[in-house]
Amino acid sequence: MTVSNEVRDALCPQRLVLEHVTSRWGVLVLIELLDRSYRFGELRRAVGRWGGREVSEKMLTQTLQTLERDGLVHRDAKPVIPPRVDYSLTGLGREAAEQVRALAAWTEDRLEQVEKARRAYDAAREARSRAA
Repeated sequence: MTVSNEVRDALCPQRLVLEHVTSRWGVLVLIELLDRSYRFGELRRAVGRWGGREVSEKMLTQTLQTLERDGLVHRDAKPVIPPRVDYSLTGLGREAAEQVRALAAWTEDRLEQVEKARRAYDAAREARSRAA
């Protein structure tokens, strides 16, 4: 049985928000916007510096729209020529971004321990498969 996106979203709305906040690009957008507001191109470059991989315009647009819809990002379009659009965090977005940044810092601080645990797990699993 296939469940439509609308039905899935209605069944677990908290999970959907968590997916948006912790998505590959959502995390980076939120963390970057903690420091200041950005124009689209600036934000795209700033997010790309994190993992050495540039986010596409389409994906950044989708991410910003999703976070704006959730009330986390504010889009300020100024009626000037050429058009100027700035993105910033709302109060709710700042709360979420601080939580995400804390998790990112924890990950960085504990990465060595995680990698050690992975190596131990892989070695034990390989030993079990050889013994079987």
